[in-house]
Amino acid sequence: MSRQNIKELKIRLLKLLKSEALKRGRFVLSSGRISNYYLDGRLITLNPEGAYLVARNILEMIKDKKIDAIGGPTLGADPIVGAITCLSYIDKAPIKTFIVRRLAKGHGLKRQIEGARLKKNSRVILVDDVATTGKSLVEAKQALDKIGVRVDKAIVIVDRDEGAKENLAQAGLKLESIFTIEDLGV
Repeated sequence: MSRQNIKELKIRLLKLLKSEALKRGRFVLSSGRISNYYLDGRLITLNPEGAYLVARNILEMIKDKKIDAIGGPTLGADPIVGAITCLSYIDKAPIKTFIVRRLAKGHGLKRQIEGARLKKNSRVILVDDVATTGKSLVEAKQALDKIGVRVDKAIVIVDRDEGAKENLAQAGLKLESIFTIEDLGV
């Protein structure tokens, strides 16, 4: 895909984020912080155009990376990895995907990591919709560390610039984002 096409897709995604996902008001975030805005990433990632735009942008960001899979914490990563796996298959460059539960299931196979069967020393990238403190990404990395999976990067649609980059760095993760909150005019 040409740089011009990617730039156009990124502009479309930004417009969609501003018009559909950005909400103003008083909100309590998962971190417990109070915010005067909220980004509802699922309104984008569960939207046909939004899912395509997010997946295409992330695939462009990872195109030269040697990875075994891409995944992230449920619920934010679920629609993102679904779109990535479908689009990568259509592109004839399939990427395996996974999701990380907060806790292992108490029944069935009792897995915490669902999807691609990751082996020790597998190389993966984490994804999520929005990063505030990065807690869910750090927890996902910790679950992957327990099984010997190597993860050193996380990609989000929007970084709220509220400490996630620093918290992830302390956990050994580099945070990249398609946008920062400033790009949305907040």
